[in-house]
Amino acid sequence: MNKILIIGGSKGIGRQIINELISDNEIINYSRTVPEISHANLTHFTIDVLKDDLPEIKDVSTIIYCPGSINLKPIGRFSLDEFREDFEINVIGSIKVIQKYISNLKRATNASILLFSTVATKLGMPYHSSVAVSKSAVDGLVKTLGAELAPGIRVNAIAPTITNTDLASKLLRNEKAIDSMVERHPLKKILDPKDVAKMAKFLISEDASAISGQTFNLDAGIVSFKI
Repeated sequence: MNKILIIGGSKGIGRQIINELISDNEIINYSRTVPEISHANLTHFTIDVLKDDLPEIKDVSTIIYCPGSINLKPIGRFSLDEFREDFEINVIGSIKVIQKYISNLKRATNASILLFSTVATKLGMPYHSSVAVSKSAVDGLVKTLGAELAPGIRVNAIAPTITNTDLASKLLRNEKAIDSMVERHPLKKILDPKDVAKMAKFLISEDASAISGQTFNLDAGIVSFKI
């Protein structure tokens, strides 16, 4: 049974990843709120990874860093502090966790790190400057660490399009907004957290043992196709 550290597993995509992995793996979750999941394989620590000291844990083989932000507005309305906050959440937090547990991963078999990007790093989208900047840094981190940590630790990321979670609730605020968002995507759908969780499960598995340094667009075609 693998020991998987998930950061941000109490809500949204992170919670669904726990649901997908919990029956066959030992899960340790760090988040500011307690996940609404009770299972013998789950251990939770109430932690703000940006502010708190991280616990000492052993035998971790996988890190999945889920925290993110959707802070959208015109460039002139962003403060520099808001850019810094998004960068802290998306980049600095992941680096802090990786640095803390890198020695654990180096001792593990089929070790991997999974981060999260966004389609907005590939597809120019108005009002996305802050999230696009920070998630582009995640893309660069995946490439760099994938090279640095090979062959023992694989590093990948998923770049989802809009996903039906609480984080995206302002964008999916009513049926009209949902229908409009669905219509923008060539596959005529937005993502369910289960779609992302299944991709995550694959990327940390031995079935993906030849994959590292990649950011995968889980995009319902919005980046790949012009239809």
